[in-house]
Amino acid sequence: MAKLQRVGLFGTFNRSRTLLIVQMLSETHSAEVARILGVSLSVAQKTVDSLERAGILVGAEEGNTRRIRLNPRYPYLEELTALLTKMGVEDLELQSKLADTRRRPRRSGKKI
Repeated sequence: MAKLQRVGLFGTFNRSRTLLIVQMLSETHSAEVARILGVSLSVAQKTVDSLERAGILVGAEEGNTRRIRLNPRYPYLEELTALLTKMGVEDLELQSKLADTRRRPRRSGKKI
C-alpha cells in the first residue's frame, strides 16, 4: 500500500498527502501541512492552491492565517472522505506524525 501512495493517487504524492492531512485534521493551514510533509511552505501553498482550484478544498481567512478544509459542496465529498479515511487508517507513518504535531500555540511564558 505504501508504494501506491508514493505514486500519488491524486496526481502527486504531495497532493495525496495534503488531502489526507486535511481530512485527518478536519481543518489546517499551509504552514502546518508543510511542517508535516517536510516540504517548503511555497510547495505546500502551491499544492493547496491547486486543490482549491479543483474545488476539493476551500479556504477562509482567520486573522493572518488561511484555514483550509475539504469543500462541503464538493459533489464527491462522501466518496472522497470514505477513501481518505481508509487510506489514513493504513498510513501509520502519517498517523504518527499527526500524533506528535502540536496544534495550538504554547501559552506565553510557559516553560518548555
